[in-house]
Amino acid sequence: MTNDLDFMTALELRRLIATRAVSPVELTERALTRAEASQGTLNAFCHLMPEEARAAAKRAEEAVMGGAPLGLLHGLPVSVKDLIAVANAPYASGSRAMAGNIAAADAPSVERLRAAGAIIVGKTTTSEFGAKPVGDSPLTGITRHPWDLTKTPGGSSAGAAASVAAGITPIALGTDGGGSLRIPAALTGLVGLKAQFGRVPVWPTSATPTLAHVGSLARNVADAALLTSAVAGHDPRDPFAVAGPVPDLLGAAKASVAGLRVAWSATLGYARPNPEVAAIAGATAMALADQGAVVDEVEAVFESDPADLWTAEFYAGIGTRLRGVLESRRDLLDPAVADVLDAALAQEMRSYYETVFARYALRDRMVSFFTNYDVLLSPTLPISSLKAGRNIPDELEDRSLVSWAFYTYPFNLTGQPAASVCAGIASDGMPVGIQIVGPSLGEFDLVRAAAAIERAQPQDYNLRPFARQ
Repeated sequence: MTNDLDFMTALELRRLIATRAVSPVELTERALTRAEASQGTLNAFCHLMPEEARAAAKRAEEAVMGGAPLGLLHGLPVSVKDLIAVANAPYASGSRAMAGNIAAADAPSVERLRAAGAIIVGKTTTSEFGAKPVGDSPLTGITRHPWDLTKTPGGSSAGAAASVAAGITPIALGTDGGGSLRIPAALTGLVGLKAQFGRVPVWPTSATPTLAHVGSLARNVADAALLTSAVAGHDPRDPFAVAGPVPDLLGAAKASVAGLRVAWSATLGYARPNPEVAAIAGATAMALADQGAVVDEVEAVFESDPADLWTAEFYAGIGTRLRGVLESRRDLLDPAVADVLDAALAQEMRSYYETVFARYALRDRMVSFFTNYDVLLSPTLPISSLKAGRNIPDELEDRSLVSWAFYTYPFNLTGQPAASVCAGIASDGMPVGIQIVGPSLGEFDLVRAAAAIERAQPQDYNLRPFARQ
């Protein structure tokens, strides 16, 4: 069993902890050892918390041995992205401009990790303020892909994805303002799940408050559902927090998709995917029909690419937060990020509010679309891999820092729940992601579709992403 622990599912580890077959202290020591040993190659963590983790693991073990009630994540090692506050830990958001900043209090999601019994082993790397979909920043350097160290694990939840894909932690907490969970999930063969906007409360206030989600990275759908269930629910500190009950996501992961109305779109109407990526994701989508779903091909989901709407909102927020740094200490910032912040801050008020109202129209279009479908499927990314240190793929150099990703940012504009699941392996030996999008508050159907895709995989889904290690 010892050799299997690093890549065992969170649900199986939870069962072994509850039955006293595995110790939270043992799991925590293994996670810390793997994290420290891989820092020179993967660079997944910006801050490790060995003393705090060991103390929490000891308390978790005492609770097990004492027969105390156990939480959803009891004894499980977890990492937390550096865009999320962990009390008394560094909170730099991947930026040299924030180096030395220490969080005064836990974010709601971190409070809930602790309440559920999780063991926080450290903070993971992010691109600066989550502003790039790749895994590097001037503060922490380059985070690398566990399958191939010459490649990026994607971003901005780079270290979170690397920590899970490398078997350091079974689950990780990340963020998603334009695809920052789904992009690294696609590139590393993981599951990345962002629930409905506001389902997991965000506090302290994000630099992109109308786009930011806190969500889950895991090696399978059920584990992502488990983590999301543990951290979801209303919190009054987030003005956008959803007040309704959290759906039964673990139940959804076991539910049938018979009769589910599925739309598949290779391009959403504007994207330019690699043909092999589109073919792999498309075949996976169509295979849902074998489980009883009704699958239709839809070309133009959107009338046009909403990249400009997303850029106006996302970078204006970060630019406003960093205006002082841009004006007086620009050299501290990632040059690629600084350039796009300049353009965002140059927007006139009238131009900005035109994009705001166009965003509302986009939401209306999605409401209408989902009167006919339960879920929408697309590729998660147009590619299967990207070299580390690069911002944009060679074949998409006419696109911007984020718009090359094509598929993910529209669903931050609409706030709908969305996930990425591994659809297969491309000829370069790297994974291909398929994106699942649900209607507003439609996480149940999203998760049951994601789990059905996972069940249809021809190999052992939990082990395949690690075959190259």
